[in-house]
Amino acid sequence: MKIIATNKRAYHDYEILETMEAGIVLKGDEVKSIRAKNVSINDAYATIHQGVVTLINCHIAPYSHAYTKADTSRQSRKLLFHKREVNKLIGAIARKGLTLIPLKLYLNERGYVKLELGLAKTKKAADKKQVLKERDIKREAERSIRGRLR
Repeated sequence: MKIIATNKRAYHDYEILETMEAGIVLKGDEVKSIRAKNVSINDAYATIHQGVVTLINCHIAPYSHAYTKADTSRQSRKLLFHKREVNKLIGAIARKGLTLIPLKLYLNERGYVKLELGLAKTKKAADKKQVLKERDIKREAERSIRGRLR
């Protein structure tokens, strides 16, 4: 698995409850642009409309050696899921008020472009501060342990 792009802000802004893998519908020159790592999923999110999961606001730069130079960089792209997975997502989003956030874009072993989506719940500002405090406390504890071992 070769990771092409990650969404680091997703783990800071959201509490990821579940992850799943999805295929993505692309054109040939978009795949070449992705392989060249000319992609950003930082502002992207996924929605479900009429049983179709769509990735919105994912930026794939136009491939430099493409024959057609049409700019479709921010175009919405269809995600490939099984029907039962889509139904599960619809239920989770409707009941619990969750969002679908892309976490990673990668090439799998067969060379296909895959997207790891997270079923996420928005963190409040207080939750973010609490996580930072816990991380600082853990870091200080590890430093003191290392200092005693020396």
